[in-house]
Amino acid sequence: MKRWTIHLSAILVGLMLALVGLGAPAAAAPTIHARQVVGGLNQPVAFTFGPGRTIWYVEKTTGEVRVHDLDTDADRRFVRVGGVNGDGERGTLGIALHPTFPERPFVYVYATRSTADGLRNQILRYRNEHGHGTGRTILLSTVASSGSAHNGGRILFGPDDRLYAIVGDATDSSNAQDLNENRGKILRLTPGGGVPSDNPFGDRIWVYGIRNSFGFAFDPQTDALWETENGPECNDEVNRIVGGDNYGWGPNETCGGSSPANTNQDGPDPVLPELFYENTIGITGIAFCEGCGLGHRSEGAAFSGAVNNGDVTRILFNDQRSAIASHSVVYHHGGSTLSFEVAPGGRIYFSDFDGINRLVRN
Repeated sequence: MKRWTIHLSAILVGLMLALVGLGAPAAAAPTIHARQVVGGLNQPVAFTFGPGRTIWYVEKTTGEVRVHDLDTDADRRFVRVGGVNGDGERGTLGIALHPTFPERPFVYVYATRSTADGLRNQILRYRNEHGHGTGRTILLSTVASSGSAHNGGRILFGPDDRLYAIVGDATDSSNAQDLNENRGKILRLTPGGGVPSDNPFGDRIWVYGIRNSFGFAFDPQTDALWETENGPECNDEVNRIVGGDNYGWGPNETCGGSSPANTNQDGPDPVLPELFYENTIGITGIAFCEGCGLGHRSEGAAFSGAVNNGDVTRILFNDQRSAIASHSVVYHHGGSTLSFEVAPGGRIYFSDFDGINRLVRN
């Protein structure tokens, strides 16, 4: 009887432990999601970070360049760009601060403007005078798309202190392969708008064969430039950009199958993408995680967005960081995700049409 009593007691203890376990559900695995930090904005399609926890952003259709203080929630106008045409993919589309701002008090804006010479995509430079934009200088002016699409607009200073800018092909695919045209290119300029002496073609063109891109960012570990590219009805791309290369978009773009070679093999020695989406997502911005607080697996990854479905994708690289190893959707925003930027300290922010958000992990 004693042995049976011992076994029965053990069984009862096991059942009690099992019931306790059933009553305490396991903690959910950490997930990536977003937290809005600034709301009620008017199409902030591009933004960047300034000193003192400030966000500098543009409003696509109004031409306003504004500054938001994250500590006080104060929001003020820096300048209003005159003559902005915000139809379709036109508008105030890009913003960058001089690499040594505010010591060099220059603010750069990419905008589609109505001018005496017609619609132009322009890079403008303003001087910051006591919080207001003065002394506008036009650094670049090129013909904008008559169909309102494919204007590009992303501008960013690289680790070499050069200003990089995407100019779309203006819905004329032949522009992308024409080296006499700034359209359909990624350009590289000095801070004053001049031609760097080491540019590959002796002008402002850095690479060509670009179609309709809204995003690029520099890998902080390698300084390599990675770009996101919109295809027609197929083959959105992620490209590793090398100066002088041809990224293949041109007059023969088609959607004939699942291979990226069907859509971007125009011109000499076209470079195929590191990643492509057979079905388009409207890929937008891209930013790199370096201390972004999104978990160990996210360190060194890139995060990109999409205007069509609001997905945020995490991109992992090979050990040499020269190619993409894998990618997966880690968060669905529910609305378009636009510009992606890294704040001082490493956190990743992105904009949608109503505000600016920060990626967080619970």
